[in-house]
Amino acid sequence: MTLKKVSTTEAPAAIGPYSQAVQFGNLLFTSGQIPLGLDGQVVAGGVEEQTHQVFRNLQAVLAGAGTDFQQVIKATVFIKDMNQFGTINEIYASYFGDHKPARSTVEVARLPKDVLVEIELIAAVNVE
Repeated sequence: MTLKKVSTTEAPAAIGPYSQAVQFGNLLFTSGQIPLGLDGQVVAGGVEEQTHQVFRNLQAVLAGAGTDFQQVIKATVFIKDMNQFGTINEIYASYFGDHKPARSTVEVARLPKDVLVEIELIAAVNVE
């Protein structure tokens, strides 16, 4: 099996030496997505707006690989302030519905561009 780089213009370009996602066999590993718009700028607003933007970015990357949130196996959520967990969790649940992938949530000291949330996913692709 070979690694396949996944890239879409529907999500912000990588801001460093990495890919938006990499597919290995039937598994897709997304890079952490932060709340950047297509212009590469952090979206205005607080944790709600930032979390929705992260999910829009993830949705675009998943779609670029031919998959969606219903095929996500594992999510890792990095947040700046654990006191915002409830708000982030409600938004998270709205994107997954009844699907409940495995998840880790970690409070971190700092995230790129000083954003409030970053999320990375592992998803299945080409599943029949």
